Amino acid sequence: MSKQKLIKRLKVYYPLERLHAFVTFPAILVYLIFKNSFVDIFFLLYGIFVCIVILIQGQHYWKLKLYRLMNKPFHQEKNLNIFRKSKKINLILIGFIPIVFAIQLYQNNWGITPENLILWGVLANLFAILEHINYYIRQLMVDNFADFEYIMRNKKLKIASLAKDLKESEL
Repeated sequence: MSKQKLIKRLKVYYPLERLHAFVTFPAILVYLIFKNSFVDIFFLLYGIFVCIVILIQGQHYWKLKLYRLMNKPFHQEKNLNIFRKSKKINLILIGFIPIVFAIQLYQNNWGITPENLILWGVLANLFAILEHINYYIRQLMVDNFADFEYIMRNKKLKIASLAKDLKESEL
């Protein structure tokens, strides 16, 4: 893919990631807090919170990739350290998912009812885990034909761009 096409693509992709990280998911979080009892949505709120944390990292990563292509300066080592620490924080947050799930069940007398939105909580937390995998392990998003061809040719998912950059210590 040419540099200009990549810049054009990132100029679309980066604002979408930013929108979801700073508007869409926080708006859902606020809406849920105002419309439901905290006891009923604790697990769901946690999943959305973890999604927001990971989406903020993702939008920052794509911003830096765009800066690199446009030859805008940024402090590479500082940002690599941010992503290394963020990866560890994500794993800690993901590790707390079962505990938060147990707290949700305990708060609802170990029952699952439509009011406690537990199934939505499972989906939100699963989405957070998949977002982490998508950024730090394997690229789960197949958004162009080249990605699809890679999967068909190699019979596996690509290593995530951020994972490669962290391994090579270069954004």
